[in-house]
Amino acid sequence: MSIVTRFAPSPTGYIHIGNVRSAIYPYLLAKQSDGKMILRIEDTDRARYVEGATELIEDTLEWLGLNWDEGPIVGGTHGPYFQSERKNIYHEWARKLIAAGRAYADPTPPEQIEAYRKQCNEQKVPFLYRNFRPTDTPEWQPGIPLRFKAEPKDYDWHDEVMGDMHSGPEVLDDIILIKKDGYPTYNFAHIVDDSEMGVTHVMRGVEYLSSMPNYLALYEALGLERPKFVSLPHILAPQGNKKLGKRDGAKSVTEYRDDGVLAEAMLNYLACLGWNDGTEQEIYTKDELIKRFSLDRIQNSGARYDETKLLWMNGQWIRRIADEQGIDALYARTEGFWPQSADGASDERKMQVLSIIYDRLKTLSDLRTMTDYFFKDPELDLDMLIHNKYLKKLSESELESLLKASIAKLSMLSTWDADSLQSTLNDLLGETGKKPAELFSLIRLALSYAPFSPALNLTMEVLGKEVSLARLNATARAI
Repeated sequence: MSIVTRFAPSPTGYIHIGNVRSAIYPYLLAKQSDGKMILRIEDTDRARYVEGATELIEDTLEWLGLNWDEGPIVGGTHGPYFQSERKNIYHEWARKLIAAGRAYADPTPPEQIEAYRKQCNEQKVPFLYRNFRPTDTPEWQPGIPLRFKAEPKDYDWHDEVMGDMHSGPEVLDDIILIKKDGYPTYNFAHIVDDSEMGVTHVMRGVEYLSSMPNYLALYEALGLERPKFVSLPHILAPQGNKKLGKRDGAKSVTEYRDDGVLAEAMLNYLACLGWNDGTEQEIYTKDELIKRFSLDRIQNSGARYDETKLLWMNGQWIRRIADEQGIDALYARTEGFWPQSADGASDERKMQVLSIIYDRLKTLSDLRTMTDYFFKDPELDLDMLIHNKYLKKLSESELESLLKASIAKLSMLSTWDADSLQSTLNDLLGETGKKPAELFSLIRLALSYAPFSPALNLTMEVLGKEVSLARLNATARAI
């Protein structure tokens, strides 16, 4: 069987973490089998439609490398790919149900339906609209809601993640198929679209499981073959007590990208959030994920979202790209992440800085705070110097003396490179009798006044002799 999957988001706002994972798994399954993934935009909820949201979805998928085989932009043989443009198709299928006696026009006003619901609440019984089904209904035409006429019965089905499932007749109801505005509900439209587009595997969140009996009734009434169902457990908030939401600190995918998270890391992290291949491996390329992905390794319980793990993984990918593809490949991704002080600096200069700092980055945006002192003199902060845990036992006169000894020794260097600098720094340890943590911390802070910096000899090499000595002298004079 040629596998066809789909990602069918609604353009109602930003694309969040859960949305993206619901795109990753269909993509991996389709590519693994040389099948195809369809991108379909489910835009029939016009009240919640957000201008530009479709473009944001497309941009996010392209950034992650999740290239769809059919859909907007690329076209295909099963269009249109916007549900709002498929209204006539849904109406044709709706008329088939009407002709078979399985759908009816329902002009009942909303306030009457609410009264039925209130009545059931007072009687402490489940509200099922089929118990209030109107007996005299008009001929259906757009402008009147169309409902499915349920025939309650048992249903059994298999879910590729959740296993064998069963439901009783008590959950079947007369669901709305076509709304008053003429657009279909999700319940109806996705079944029609999946069938017409040849989708073999329907992958979506586990929250749709409760609606499955009604979906199965529609497949049956329409005479359509069921696809395979794959329910994806929730991504949970860090505390593990509820479904992840924006209030739990998870940002949109776009925000993570703007903060310097790499596409490889985001894809890697989300693919492994609720799936593993049974090994201890954590870092996967897209090709490795395609090769190893399998439905039977998707866990059937929720997976906790852990931003710390995502940022750790991003740091791993930053180093991997620099080490395997070269520092120039990583540099090509850093545009927009440098501090303002780097404006006007040459590519060569920034690449030189990146080459010694990249292994400390968690995100590319860290460049703004971790490299500023390479492009402008830092403000002197003697409190940081004096209260440093390695230096607080030394008097100000001792600090000044150490700096002056260092300046004198370093001034004699004729070759200002990492090896020569390290050799000279080692000599200074012997001559001053100080521990590396004391002497090197003093020099490092005088050069950068930053909480972290690369290896001291590398930092000095990149700063250059003139700048390094000038900063050491400035601190020595200020103490």
